[in-house]
Amino acid sequence: MLVLLAGIFVVHIATVIMLFVSTIANVWMVGTSSLGTVSTGLWLLCNNTCEQLPVRTSDEASLKAVQAFMILSIIFSVIALVMFIVQLFTLEKGKRFYMTGAIMLVCWLCILIGVSIYTARFTDKVPLSTNSHHGYCFILAWICFCFSFIISILYLVLRKK
Repeated sequence: MLVLLAGIFVVHIATVIMLFVSTIANVWMVGTSSLGTVSTGLWLLCNNTCEQLPVRTSDEASLKAVQAFMILSIIFSVIALVMFIVQLFTLEKGKRFYMTGAIMLVCWLCILIGVSIYTARFTDKVPLSTNSHHGYCFILAWICFCFSFIISILYLVLRKK
């Protein structure tokens, strides 16, 4: 049981770190242009230098929603990690990890909504570039989606032990 809890704790920390990286770094979409490689993220457009991401007014609300949901997912993931540690030492068996599992499910939902909006509205939209593809931050966000779902289900199963 201790090994399982340690493993879940390590995966949870890895998920939090990957969420930070995927939200902060600007490599959600990558394309090539005459000036070299162009990458866009949730915040900036980067070529040799980074500048404010040019967004059409019709897409501005979608980008703000993606930014908000990714930040919320980080917040809920950190809260769930703190709740896990607190519940591990304060609650008796059978009552542990309800809240942690529920908070991680909310984190999972925030990642799902944020990445789905980005996929629907911003895929293949790298300004001034051709041959665009998804960057590592986009892939990390989907990996965090999977990890947060698995972790939340494990927390809900562990409440019985």
